[in-house]
Order: sequence, then C-alpha cells, then structure tokens
Amino acid sequence: MSTHDWQKSSYCQEGDACLHVAATAETVHLTESSDSTGVILSAQPDAFAALLRALKPNH
Repeated sequence: MSTHDWQKSSYCQEGDACLHVAATAETVHLTESSDSTGVILSAQPDAFAALLRALKPNH
C-alpha cells in the first residue's frame, strides 16, 4: 500500500472486498483491498463524519 498508515475495517471478512482507512488530523482516506494502490475517497474529517451520519440507518 502507499505511505498512509492504513487500518482494515473491523467489518471485513476474508477476501478482497475490504475497506481500508487512513486518517490524519486534516484528511480521511479510503481505499479497497482489491486496489490498494490508490485512494478512492479523501475527505476532511467533518465531511466524512457527515457522510457516515447520512449513511447510518435511523439517523
């Protein structure tokens, strides 16, 4: 993977369908196991938190 300090999602099972997250104070980066060479999403922490809130049921 790249120079980011990637963490594998706790919801990941075996295989290539895993989400990896790397975060700094300024940016949250997401990538997937099947293509660990590139970031598929980068967002400011506040924007990423808003995305997660919007995706969660009953919010």
